[in-house]
Amino acid sequence: MFPSIPLFAVVSAPFKRSQMGLFQGKMKQYGNNVPNSKHKTRRTWLPNVHNQRLYSDALQQFIRLKVTARALKTIKKYGNIDKYLLNTKPELLGWEGMRLRVLVREKQREVVGEVAKVAS
Repeated sequence: MFPSIPLFAVVSAPFKRSQMGLFQGKMKQYGNNVPNSKHKTRRTWLPNVHNQRLYSDALQQFIRLKVTARALKTIKKYGNIDKYLLNTKPELLGWEGMRLRVLVREKQREVVGEVAKVAS
């Protein structure tokens, strides 16, 4: 009567904030403070996150993002945000990165279509 497979898959994210920016797979980490008395207390470590404005050549505008230092280093390695978005694995991009990847691809296809019209 009811399908055994759900019609839509809910993606669970252990650190939802990391889906709202480019975190390069960095997550919240957990551990203990252990002093000389060996009395352990729980603590967390957050990723090194910065608010940045990055210029996209394809979109011809600045994009405001939360970016980790690790992701920023990788963006500089690729040359710009567009190349980073197109060449990075989806697992490392998260929701916001995938949204931007789609925007960049659509814009690039529009430009290629316009060039093809002009050439013919």
